[in-house]
Amino acid sequence: MAARLELFAIPDFPMVQEGDPLPTLIADGLRRADLTLQDGDVVVLAQKIVSKSEGRSVDLATVEPTEAAIALAEEVGKDPRIVQVVLSESVKVVRSRPNLMIMQHRLGFVMANAGVDQSNVAPTDDVQRALLLPLDPDGSAETIRSALAERLGVKLGVVISDSFGRPWRRGTAGVAIGCAGLPSFIDLRGHPDLFGRILEVSIVGFVDEIAAAASLLQGQAAEGQPVVVVRGLTWTAPEAPVKELVRPPEEDLFQ
Repeated sequence: MAARLELFAIPDFPMVQEGDPLPTLIADGLRRADLTLQDGDVVVLAQKIVSKSEGRSVDLATVEPTEAAIALAEEVGKDPRIVQVVLSESVKVVRSRPNLMIMQHRLGFVMANAGVDQSNVAPTDDVQRALLLPLDPDGSAETIRSALAERLGVKLGVVISDSFGRPWRRGTAGVAIGCAGLPSFIDLRGHPDLFGRILEVSIVGFVDEIAAAASLLQGQAAEGQPVVVVRGLTWTAPEAPVKELVRPPEEDLFQ
């Protein structure tokens, strides 16, 4: 494990629009700030800019709520159109109460509102929109990683982060929803601890810890720092996508 880490945000990152090439924006931002990437760096991108770039938004005027969406909207006190979008992104309603829907997203994530969000999705044309998660966050991370590696000539990892609430604890924390070029987890089972006792259940959510660290700079409101570079990490575990972090149903004791 590293004894020291460095994190820095790319300053003055522009507002991302549909179709904007994120690798180009990142490379240009680094150049403007006189910053460079090094081998082993991990670039953490907030989910919103990936979704915006990929055009993952829905015009609410085009949404026709179903009876199920209308009934759930009455229960939770939300716009039926938003509830319909949430249901369309989900495979299961895990829990619901006024002003809250905990959903199992089609990618397996259990999260509020299936990741559907309207914050920091400012309309430029008086159209009300909702932003969805990327269709394939691991694939998006690999596309960005390979483009940056080719353009800048470095070996790096890429993490796409989002903010998740946590059962039994208040507050959100950064969590990885996609990654490329690094292991999503590090399996320590079979390794000894400081006193030689063999670990039996220890699996480290490596990219979740990276996402949480980067979130301290990305922020949750008007910080405007969606891209953070984490430097100094080391790992030997094989690469693995975030989809391998999703707990299979037979191991899930809480749903």
